[in-house]
Amino acid sequence: MKILLLGAAGQVGFELHRGLGALGQVIPATRDGRLPGGGSAGIADLAAPATLETLLDDIRPDVIVNAAAYTAVDRAESEPELAQAINADAPALLARWCAAQGSKLLHYSTDYVFDGRSDRRWREDDATAPLGVYGHSKRAGEVAIQASGCDHLILRTAWVYAARGHNFMRTMLRLAGEREHLRVVSDQIGSPTPARWIAAVSSALIARWQAGAAWPSGIVHLTASGQTSWHGFAEAIFAAALETGLLERAPTVEAISTSDYPTPAQRPAYSCLDTSALRERFGISLPDWRKGVTQTLAELAGC
Repeated sequence: MKILLLGAAGQVGFELHRGLGALGQVIPATRDGRLPGGGSAGIADLAAPATLETLLDDIRPDVIVNAAAYTAVDRAESEPELAQAINADAPALLARWCAAQGSKLLHYSTDYVFDGRSDRRWREDDATAPLGVYGHSKRAGEVAIQASGCDHLILRTAWVYAARGHNFMRTMLRLAGEREHLRVVSDQIGSPTPARWIAAVSSALIARWQAGAAWPSGIVHLTASGQTSWHGFAEAIFAAALETGLLERAPTVEAISTSDYPTPAQRPAYSCLDTSALRERFGISLPDWRKGVTQTLAELAGC
């Protein structure tokens, strides 16, 4: 089996590159043709979707795993065309190619397709109502993939972090070395999810299909169990970092409201996704988010 992995240099893409190799030939692609650590990859610039056709026709993959995305949530408010090109137009092109060639598409989406105004976890069939450009562009990508007629799987996830890349955990650890006091939002709720877990589930779902099961089509929610606020996430990071020796001291963390920390893009207040479908359809349940914090920090510490 030939797998084209787009976005191989990102948080999820890096973990996918490590895990998908057991399933077949993995062809990684990045925007600049380089991999973390200095390796080379194919060039795939999703900001210029038309250029993807040559890459697809040359490789002719059996499965495309699209881990590339425009994720600069605030900057998207001033770059709507770029967000649309990467998050909607490019996935639409990938889906049309898969439909024509009979290939499969695994794509990642986000909790930002919802408005966050809920008192229960979001289900796959709940009405979407993005609050900003980023969410609108990701939802447009979902719709285009669904309309293409290709065999697709869209995994919606949230609050993704890893031992590498730009993410909340790494930002908190950096700030801990620079400041004695931090102010972190406490009225946005979600389920922090390690990129490694997302990659592991993705590989398992593709492996099921490779072993003869039907392609796991549709939209499926994929996050860690449990929930917390950004403030709670920060405190858990610092507590575990002290235990692993990554930090000698932790800053105090003041809980603030979203209104105390204005940003160009509005965030969903409640981002917890219902993962019942993942459990009922595939028998997969992810652990509590706190375990992910411990595992990721242990990786950073080299334990």
